[in-house]
Amino acid sequence: MENIIKKAGILIEAIPYIHEFRQKVFVIKYGGSILDNDAIRKVVLEDIVFLSFVGIRPVLIHGGGPHISSRIKETGLKSEFHNGIRVTDAATLTIVEEELRKLNQKITREIKELRGDVVGLQGHEGLVRVEKKQSDRDLGFVGEALGADIEKIISILSAGKIAVISPMGCDAGGQMFNVNADETASAIAKAMKAEKLVLLTDVKGVMRNPADLNSLISSLTLKEMEELQIDQVIQGGMIPKVNACAEALAAGIHKVHIIDARIPHALLLEFFTDKGIGTQIVKE
Repeated sequence: MENIIKKAGILIEAIPYIHEFRQKVFVIKYGGSILDNDAIRKVVLEDIVFLSFVGIRPVLIHGGGPHISSRIKETGLKSEFHNGIRVTDAATLTIVEEELRKLNQKITREIKELRGDVVGLQGHEGLVRVEKKQSDRDLGFVGEALGADIEKIISILSAGKIAVISPMGCDAGGQMFNVNADETASAIAKAMKAEKLVLLTDVKGVMRNPADLNSLISSLTLKEMEELQIDQVIQGGMIPKVNACAEALAAGIHKVHIIDARIPHALLLEFFTDKGIGTQIVKE
């Protein structure tokens, strides 16, 4: 009986958050190895379906790096990265598009199996606007997200459905480009004027000391985050994430969250409990 009463208490704790966030847009980026884990993916998608059922409007941007790397290896090509960005020649671009389309279809199918209403969209089909990314070397068909045309997304969300989007885009001439999923999520969140941008990762959040699991920073301002980068506390794969966070906050997104998707029902715990379980970043 005590366990049942405790469950009811958890639901009651969630009521003010559900009330606050109804009809608000949450843009959620989900990729990397945690996307390839069937058990983790099922729980993440359950959370997203729950968000939709209580009136929140989720937009899911998925990555696909491990799938793409595996397919490139199978074809005898070589994966090449520069400053963490996949160098994308014409052959690699074809593989990227094919693998992201397959993943998009798989995720939408699994959401439907969880009784969620969902529509899958390809970012390069009139959705994400890009220009060729500039770097100290030619990255090939890698795009810099400039913005998003959101009419399709608004229509899907207004119908009470979940939008699932692949991270690609087209330039003004119609050329398709591979786009970093964090950048894509940030661009769409800014265009949608989303309530939240959420980056699901395989770490607890922003750590003051990556070697110390108890050093999680639960809340940061934009200024504090910039200071952590200067002090090189934020390094490696966390850098593009916090850069995407900074751009989103500067554009008016209320909060950005970096959350460990390996924690069961991490999204619900972050949004519907008093303490949360990841790092939230606010402008000031």
